[in-house]
Amino acid sequence: MTASLDTVAITGGSRGAYAPRRRGFGRWFADTGWRHLVGVVMVAFSLLPIVFVISSSLNPNGTLTGSNALFSKIGIDSYVRILSDPKVPFVAWFGNTLIIAGITAVATVFLGGLAAYAFSRMRFAGRRFGLIAIVVVQMFPQLLAVVAIFLLMSAISDWFPAIGLNTRIGLILVYLGGALGVNTYLMYGFFNTIPQSIDEAAKIDGAGHARVFFTIILPLVAPILAVVALLSFIASVNEYVVASVLLIDTDVQTLAVGLTKLVSNPRYADWSAFSAGAVIAALPVVALFLFLQKYIVGGLTAGAVK
Repeated sequence: MTASLDTVAITGGSRGAYAPRRRGFGRWFADTGWRHLVGVVMVAFSLLPIVFVISSSLNPNGTLTGSNALFSKIGIDSYVRILSDPKVPFVAWFGNTLIIAGITAVATVFLGGLAAYAFSRMRFAGRRFGLIAIVVVQMFPQLLAVVAIFLLMSAISDWFPAIGLNTRIGLILVYLGGALGVNTYLMYGFFNTIPQSIDEAAKIDGAGHARVFFTIILPLVAPILAVVALLSFIASVNEYVVASVLLIDTDVQTLAVGLTKLVSNPRYADWSAFSAGAVIAALPVVALFLFLQKYIVGGLTAGAVK
């Protein structure tokens, strides 16, 4: 009896058995071991900034220098200071961030879904040009339009102060204008994966476009809606440039703008309080990510293939 390359024949009496041949470390590493090494390196590379920020937030000294030795000093003084200091309205910043990011995410999903449905299911003049325009406009970063946005919001403030400069609604409108393009195109690709025969069957039963969209299409495209909501929420929480230009008063500013003030003083930068605020600000994002985790992979990949 002939054994394969990976097995060795072990005979005993009239019966034969085969046991797997042990592979050397070099062959194991060449086959699969290097993947484990790469995975460990990537995980360590990803976790190091998080661990460093957490260590800095627990450092009572309030500097980054003393936190180089991770968790050498542990205390919650920074958290108490940032939550109780009357000069630092952290709770107001946190609430403004959640309101702005939450409304922006919901409105982006709703308006982007309507636009994507129109581009995917309807045929009208200018449809192709509109899709190309969406892609071209997204090539230019929003940073290039900061001056124009500021002048526009200043002019709007003269006529409609409630949605103009230094208002949360005005900032939400700016965020919606910047995010609808790329999110619409992302959802458009996902909508194309839904067979149009479903729409036709519903229309035969008497359903209109509105009923088809809200009762049939939206439940089927829930993964991409979750992805767009998550990306929009994260982008709104992290955005600094536009928020720092439009929001002037301290009580209407977001966390990204407010926390920057803690380290903007060249004489004393409270990095420990800044790190504590960053840790607290990351909690809603992490919670939303974990809640929508089951939709993320499917939502990002399914729209890539029609």
